[in-house]
Amino acid sequence: MLRPSSGVLISVNGLGFPPQNLARVVVWEWLNEHGRWRPYTAAVCHHIENVLKEDARGSVVLGQVDPQLAPYIIDLQSMHQFRQDTGTMRPVRRNFYDPSSAPGKGIVWEWENDNNSWTPYDMDICITIQNAYEKQHPWLDLSSLGFCYLIYFNSMSQMNRQTQRKRRLRRRMDLAYPLTMGSIPKSQSWPVGTNSGQPCSCQQCLLVNSTRAASNAILASQRRKVYVGNSNGTLTVRQSNTFNGTALWSAGTMPTGGTAKMEQVRSPSGMQVTTFSRSQSAPTGTQLPGQNNLNRPGTQRVAILSMTGILMCAAGLPVCLTRAPKPILHPPPVSKSDIKPVPGINGICRKTKKKHLKKSKNPEDVVRRYIQKVKSPPDEDCTICMERLVASSGYEGLLSHRGAKPELVGKLGKCGHLYHLLCLVAMYNNGNKDGSLQCPTCKAIYGEKTGTQPPGKMEFHIIPHSLPGYTESKTIRIVYDIPTGIQGPEHPNPGKKFTARGFPRHCYLPDNEKGRKVLKLLIVAWDRRLIFTIGTSSTTGECDTVVWNEIHHKTEFGSNLTGHGYPDPNYLDNVLAELMAQGVSEANLKD
Repeated sequence: MLRPSSGVLISVNGLGFPPQNLARVVVWEWLNEHGRWRPYTAAVCHHIENVLKEDARGSVVLGQVDPQLAPYIIDLQSMHQFRQDTGTMRPVRRNFYDPSSAPGKGIVWEWENDNNSWTPYDMDICITIQNAYEKQHPWLDLSSLGFCYLIYFNSMSQMNRQTQRKRRLRRRMDLAYPLTMGSIPKSQSWPVGTNSGQPCSCQQCLLVNSTRAASNAILASQRRKVYVGNSNGTLTVRQSNTFNGTALWSAGTMPTGGTAKMEQVRSPSGMQVTTFSRSQSAPTGTQLPGQNNLNRPGTQRVAILSMTGILMCAAGLPVCLTRAPKPILHPPPVSKSDIKPVPGINGICRKTKKKHLKKSKNPEDVVRRYIQKVKSPPDEDCTICMERLVASSGYEGLLSHRGAKPELVGKLGKCGHLYHLLCLVAMYNNGNKDGSLQCPTCKAIYGEKTGTQPPGKMEFHIIPHSLPGYTESKTIRIVYDIPTGIQGPEHPNPGKKFTARGFPRHCYLPDNEKGRKVLKLLIVAWDRRLIFTIGTSSTTGECDTVVWNEIHHKTEFGSNLTGHGYPDPNYLDNVLAELMAQGVSEANLKD
């Protein structure tokens, strides 16, 4: 066991157990695609621990606790999470933490993401925040954990040190994570029959046991499968999987060329089994499992789904291997002759290049343009440096200023919020330096705000299709295209490469009066480099990549399965409000 400063005991042997007679909180975590261990909720961890007590080599059905995790099963033998509808597998681990830490008390720290939902911090970050909170620290710097964020407890906010962007923060009480001491007890946690000692026949136990058997058989089948090349150009597939004593797969041949065929046969015990074969169209060389079709992800996925269905059908349980409907991202194909310009808008394309930032005479002069001097400031915090307004700015000594007193306080003209002058200067220096200023409290914009969007192209035109909810209108299609490149001085990591995933991105608006107004304002926002920025993706966690910049777009054409499509009667009004928050309004439109 290793014991870092955060108080976590890290398992170094898979499942792992704490030392004898040492109480520890257990947190199960899964590894995402960016190498971050994400914790399951306390309720899910209790469920996993209960199943672990019964069978340390079994499997756990996560949907029994959290309906949102219905597709997921954890195989305790291989320590992997398996998603049934896609075949994706991810490592899991069992971690131990101090009982006095946040997970032992049921305390969860979360930050608000772009769609107004709350995301829990990784467990090590959560523990660090809670420790600072209990010690009544006014703020916390997360740079020691590899994150460029400051946590302010007075305002319950998280601020990006590079962009000055703030997000709300909250602390909530939840179920405490499970506590364990020494080795895992042998007692069963699931109901058993009182007479024979056999598992009970309730639907919950049937589902757990059958799905566990399915998961184990899938993994076993991958280990036991033997491919033998024959002289006639076929592959013989032999497997020894059984379920309740019934053979599921028997030896068969799979020709290496031709057309695939599926047949239903019956095993000697009378159980129906699905077999696959190919009709031979021409002699070809023998193909091994590591070559061509047999190791394609799609082929493996179909095989896994087929085996899972057969196993669960054998248990007499209902099975639905139909995938959830996919969102319709794009309209039917459109010919070039059907694409028309948008009425009332000149051109069909907008390009941006890397602009040189506007050079102001002096950052202090820019700030003074928007504030009024306050002679007798109130005894409250400056929300930038978190020092009292009646005291000196926290940025005293960090800035070279022209005789400005560190205790000088100014009031922003439109919104009336108060800050130290030097704090506003520091915030301006850390931004885009474009001659504009944005109030960090209410987001009111002074001057013309420009962003840090990298170079790219915006196209827009009319296509002859209608969006759900707008059957009387055609559709405005916007195509954004931004290539990968090198970050400039206004970006988080100047000189470092940035990625641009998912481009070109297609977005849709109804071709009506309000839709065309939104398009005109989006063109203004594009010209001001406000549509995209470079940062960390909230969906994948990838850093130094092009991400949306708080102006939501509809990227699904014919469905609204994920909230990014139509119908959505409030979308046009919502995006107009978001554009207004970026300083883009109808006043910016030219007749």
